[in-house]
Amino acid sequence: MTTNEKIAKLRELMNERGIDLYLIPTDDFHSSEYVGEHFKARSFMTGFTGSAGTAVITKTEAHLWTDGRYFVQAAKQIAGSEVILEKIGEPKVPEVEEFIEKNFPEGGCLGFDGRCVSAKNAAKYFDIAQDKGGELATTEDLVDIIWEDRPELPKATTWVLEDEFSGESMQAKIYRIREKMKKKKADAHLVTSLYDVAYILNLRGNDIANVPVFLSFLLITDDSVILFTDTTNWPEEAMSYLNDNSVKLYPYDMVYHYMQSADMADRRILLDQEIVNYNIVKALKGSAKIIDGKNPSELMRAVKNETEIKNTRLAHIKDGVACTKAIKYIKENITKEPMTEITASDYFEARRREQEHFVDLSFNTISAYGPNAAMMHYSAKPGSEATLKPEGFLLVDSGAHYLEGTTDITRTIALGELTQQMKEYYTVVLRCHLRLMAANFPKGVTGANLDVLSRGPVWDMGLDYRCGTGHGVGHILNVHEGPNNFRWRVPQGKNAAELQPGMITTDEPGLYIEDGFGIRIENELLCVAGETTEYGDFRHFESLTVCPIDLDPVIPEMMTEAEKKTLNEYHAFVRETLKPYLTDEEYAWLEKETHEV
Repeated sequence: MTTNEKIAKLRELMNERGIDLYLIPTDDFHSSEYVGEHFKARSFMTGFTGSAGTAVITKTEAHLWTDGRYFVQAAKQIAGSEVILEKIGEPKVPEVEEFIEKNFPEGGCLGFDGRCVSAKNAAKYFDIAQDKGGELATTEDLVDIIWEDRPELPKATTWVLEDEFSGESMQAKIYRIREKMKKKKADAHLVTSLYDVAYILNLRGNDIANVPVFLSFLLITDDSVILFTDTTNWPEEAMSYLNDNSVKLYPYDMVYHYMQSADMADRRILLDQEIVNYNIVKALKGSAKIIDGKNPSELMRAVKNETEIKNTRLAHIKDGVACTKAIKYIKENITKEPMTEITASDYFEARRREQEHFVDLSFNTISAYGPNAAMMHYSAKPGSEATLKPEGFLLVDSGAHYLEGTTDITRTIALGELTQQMKEYYTVVLRCHLRLMAANFPKGVTGANLDVLSRGPVWDMGLDYRCGTGHGVGHILNVHEGPNNFRWRVPQGKNAAELQPGMITTDEPGLYIEDGFGIRIENELLCVAGETTEYGDFRHFESLTVCPIDLDPVIPEMMTEAEKKTLNEYHAFVRETLKPYLTDEEYAWLEKETHEV
């Protein structure tokens, strides 16, 4: 079926059920950022394959919302269909809730799969329906009826992340969580975030590509731990591990029934309604008292422990070796042999797979040449990938999971001749990157406070990039992790998170010129404690990423002396760290590539 045919079929189902608008988010039952193939309903319905977006289908129109990372990609993928692109954050573009409120007819009905919408978002839609004298229809997944060859729910295998890599046992983490529960006067805590479940239990799985988690719900009470999951393909080691730690197992789907059971009656249950899906909260209402609050494990996993930090440094050395070898190969052979975006990407992956304790890529590599790099999350496809030429930029955004930790790095590689504009824009992006890397700041400062340090140079030129400057990084979990980030736009009603020692956040400014080129430079930064003065406790960043930044496009005259000093010190660190792991030839190349500016 074409996109328009799928939408027409959905409207038939809506008419049969008296539904006026149908909401299709990009979500699984756990509010995950990236979802498994079974949950890609929005992609199936609209043809837009990006990781973030929301579709709303009315009786006469189809609308798709996505953010600045995907404006170019979405426009291309929905071209020729009736889908209307709504560019989030652009002037006169309504938010999804605003659009639904405006288009919700009196006495009408909004439908969505209540397992794929958070309780907090569903509450907004419920209020809209109430104001209009209408209702919500949340018990049926209409896309499932249309999607005849829909992939099945995954059944992961799992593995235990030993204490030498996690740095803290499951029992110790649960003890800390129970202490937080006591402070909230909660006698139960429901965890539905897959990242938090995996973190708490020190288990990893493979239910989502590149994100080592497994479909599950976790209920922690003052005297029990219950895991709702499908253990069909689990190894004996994982089963024994849970048994040894007194974790009770129930089928994955039983969570909804359990929330309505006598065991939950009169419980005071802590949960995060921004994450827990609407149908679970609906099942709890009437018996348990809900205490809405952040999962204690969110901050616990964001602030890495000493073992995680030590291991992550090792992961970045391995990753730096792999990326340095790949960049050297590409730059030296671009005029000697055929290359495409995909062969370049494959070379990066091959060098990573050679490293000890490699687990998986942490996301699908973005290998984008020329105009393709203007699409922030471009994905090269076999048969349509660009052929590399000895000119312009190749942008490679890539990363991996090792047993020691997770990496995320972007390098923009000059393949040959560049325009003056390319050099100027590359240099200004580098300046943005270095300014944030060199930040020194007092306790209490947030990523929103520091974002201006990075954006300053591009703002001075009347330019900007339509995304955050950086995100938190999980420890062998989701490569995008909260609550820490660098982003000046703070959603209404939310507070930016304080940057605390132990947090790892990416530093990745860029510039994206549609139909021209894209530039991004990314390192991971570890927040560390600095000196204490009469003005308080100061903090700064340690760069974890160990890989040369291409100097061929740099215009030194555009840089300040402080920026040059930061760059030269970073490259000295790269040389010193990687030298033991490179051949004499590779190190000689690295020395040349990291000369002082």
